[in-house]
Amino acid sequence: MTLLLDTHLLLWAAGDSGQLSSKAQNLLGDPATELMFSTASIWEVIIKSALDRDDFRVDPQRFRNGLIQNGYSELEIRSEHALAVGSLPLIHKDPFDRILIAQAQVENVTLLTTDDKMARYSGPIQVV
Repeated sequence: MTLLLDTHLLLWAAGDSGQLSSKAQNLLGDPATELMFSTASIWEVIIKSALDRDDFRVDPQRFRNGLIQNGYSELEIRSEHALAVGSLPLIHKDPFDRILIAQAQVENVTLLTTDDKMARYSGPIQVV
C-alpha cells in the first residue's frame, strides 16, 4: 500500500510527538507500506515557519531531509494535480489539503489524514 501523509501526520511522525494514533503507527511502521509526502506539505511548513509563531518551530529544510532519510518519497505537484483541484467540491477550503486530495486521486494512492472533513471527498482517503 502507498500512503500520502497529510502535513499534520508528517509533522507528528517526524517529531515523535506521541500524537499518532495506534492505527497510524501501525500503518507507518508496516514495512510493506510505501510512505510519501507532497511538495505541498513542505510549502505549507515554509509558510507557517515564516509566520514566526511560538507554537510552530520547524526548519523546513531539516524537515524535508529527515523525511527523505527515513524512506519517504516526495510527490511533486504537477499541473495534472492542480487541474484536478478544479473538479473538487468545496467541502474543504484549505488549499494545501485540496491539493493533497487531488494528488491522491490522480496518483491513486491513499491519503492518510486526521481530518474528518477531508474524508468527505471521494477517492482513497483514510482517517486515522
